[in-house]
Amino acid sequence: MKKFIVLSGFIAFSLLGSDWGIISQCRWSGRGFQPNFKSRKKGKKGSFLLEFWRCFSYRKCLPALALVTTENQVLEFMIRQMQAVPIRLLQILMLLCLGAPGWAQEAKPDALDEIVVTATRMESSVRDVARSVSVVNKERIQKATQQLALDEALVGIPGLYMQNRYNFSGDLRIALRGFGARSSFGIRGIRIFVDGIPETLPDGQSGVDSIDLGSAQRIEVLRGPASSLYGNASGGVIAITSELGESEPLVEGKVAAGEFGFQQYGLKAAGKLGSADYLFNISRTELDGYRDHAKFRGTLLNGRLGIPFNENDHLLVALNFTDQPLAQDPGGINAAQAALDPSSARDRNIQFDAGETVEQQRLGFVYESKRSSGTLTLRNHYVWRDFANRLPFASGGSVDLDRFFFGLGAQYSLGDSLPDGAGLAFGIDYDRQDDDRQRFDNNDGVLGSQTFDQNEQVVSTGIYVQGEYQLNDAWTVQAGLRYDELTYDINDRFLSDGDDSGTLDFNELSPSLGVNVKFAAGVLFASYSSSFETPTTTELANPDASGGFNPSLRPQMADSFEIGYKGGRENLFYEVSLFQIDLEDELIPFELAAFPGRTFYSNAGRSDRKGLETAVSWKNGSGFGVNASFTWSDFKFESFIDDNGNDFSGNHLPGLPKQFAYLGFSYAPDNGFSGVLETVYSGDLYANNANSANVSSYAVTNLRFNIDIRSRKWLFRSYAGINNLFDESYNNNIRINAFGSRYFEPAPGRHIYVGLVVSYARPNTR
Repeated sequence: MKKFIVLSGFIAFSLLGSDWGIISQCRWSGRGFQPNFKSRKKGKKGSFLLEFWRCFSYRKCLPALALVTTENQVLEFMIRQMQAVPIRLLQILMLLCLGAPGWAQEAKPDALDEIVVTATRMESSVRDVARSVSVVNKERIQKATQQLALDEALVGIPGLYMQNRYNFSGDLRIALRGFGARSSFGIRGIRIFVDGIPETLPDGQSGVDSIDLGSAQRIEVLRGPASSLYGNASGGVIAITSELGESEPLVEGKVAAGEFGFQQYGLKAAGKLGSADYLFNISRTELDGYRDHAKFRGTLLNGRLGIPFNENDHLLVALNFTDQPLAQDPGGINAAQAALDPSSARDRNIQFDAGETVEQQRLGFVYESKRSSGTLTLRNHYVWRDFANRLPFASGGSVDLDRFFFGLGAQYSLGDSLPDGAGLAFGIDYDRQDDDRQRFDNNDGVLGSQTFDQNEQVVSTGIYVQGEYQLNDAWTVQAGLRYDELTYDINDRFLSDGDDSGTLDFNELSPSLGVNVKFAAGVLFASYSSSFETPTTTELANPDASGGFNPSLRPQMADSFEIGYKGGRENLFYEVSLFQIDLEDELIPFELAAFPGRTFYSNAGRSDRKGLETAVSWKNGSGFGVNASFTWSDFKFESFIDDNGNDFSGNHLPGLPKQFAYLGFSYAPDNGFSGVLETVYSGDLYANNANSANVSSYAVTNLRFNIDIRSRKWLFRSYAGINNLFDESYNNNIRINAFGSRYFEPAPGRHIYVGLVVSYARPNTR
């Protein structure tokens, strides 16, 4: 109890300062610690202290210890911080902290232990991870959902803000604690894995157009910097696991239809062949779209084969095929056009036939060998991607990209050779990206003369170590360290405007440290992480449209501190976390008049992010459940003067609301019926750096339900859904800093879809 009071006091201390009082992060890079603090080492073995000074508006500067390795030093540090807290506010915070877990003293202790996560590189339960982590199951992903995009499954996760479900040419926009919001297409700052195979390129760009939600078993979301785990990633990790073959062979067919020309067909087969298990799922999706010039056609094939060689050795073969011959882009429009005709497309997007086509194949292997001395994991993957994109301007407005991406990795986790309560894993990652990129004139949708031709190669090499040590029954310390080297190499093959070939090199060292303290049915945790994020090859494009890379762009750097509590009992789970992130050289998008619809990037000086994330999930024995989450954030530019001399210091980061929330009610009795009623709320946000364009808040309610009828080995599942039940007017996406104030991509009003799933499970005769 003493430890819990001390930690609660530390939370209060963090909250009450004018700038939260969260520990001032000290950046570590390949050049060593930056001189924004004083450091010293004490001679006593096992201690490593970083001493700094942090100023508050209501007190003089206070010394604090940022990193400690003994329990007594942690307690001494937190006690000193409590002395700065007004007693009345501390009492209020104690009530908030103890309100939920106080009545859970007799809770079953395994509520958090049953959920195992692997995105942390070391398999552990939710209880034992000193980070904010969320897990979504198959029912939430697949049951009665339209399965157009990941946001349908992940919408209730705190800290995760998503847009652009209905514009397939731009991909889903995912922001995790603000990282990724800058992206005009694709995903930035977040590592994505499918069955252990990365969907993230060495340059940091991820895509979700090849993710098959129809065969996804579970999704893990690790919130917060992940550079000490995976390198080039500031926001976190999304790890998707496909279904395994069941003991009984299964064949499943699906058909769905809805408004705006929605059609979807699927066929799934899963089961066992001897000791091996398999799953294959093929699906076809067609959508005409709510807006003009918004058609989409796509086919997905996802498969995995599990081959056990014996009880301890296992090989996973994962394959994926994506074919999207049509994904039109209706573009962003201004406020006047959005109010007058929200379903309209931008005229230039129609004129130049803006949109993209994608064809991709992925083949991956994951081998695992378990012994008492440790576990060896090997991965190897290959990705081939053909991409063509038409942008809404003439000069260089047609892009053709031929990509080959491959990688391999090895990790070894020690076993019996370690003392009780200790864990240690180390490994290496090597990934290589090879892009042949060409640009042509876009003559009203017809391919014109070549204006650009270069080969771009990115090589990423990283070595890492992750460890944990249980000090006693309550305290566990976790730490990680990773070193990365990235090389960008360009071979300019369009020499009529000069040779812009060149090389860029980046290297960074990313440490992390976390501590868990078990209390009642939950865990108090705190963590520090350093992270980096390089510009992608697309973001490195020169604003003058010449070849080569923009030499003025630098990687953005972040230091993050987080403290939180998570608890559970039987059918209840709850969590709250506070975080502070200090960034330097944040990458910010902008557009130019000469290239409308094309995004370029610059670095901001410094930015500051503070946030609060909460979530609760509860379900009773009758099948009724509640899921709720709330996120509050304060993301600002501390210092940012752009290339035109505009000073945006003190402004809020565009594209992100200060608060967003989710509330869902589910009902699933044992009679075959189940349903979900959910509301998604997004607060006001700004569309530009100047904060002169305000986007209003909205609340969208969705309803979906299904009825299951079983007959021996047959299952008939009919389902229906109503999206935007109350016909709210809101935007599907906001284009940040778009030229001509074309920020808005309106979302559809109320619309309906229905579907039928028929499955047959045959008894296994083996």
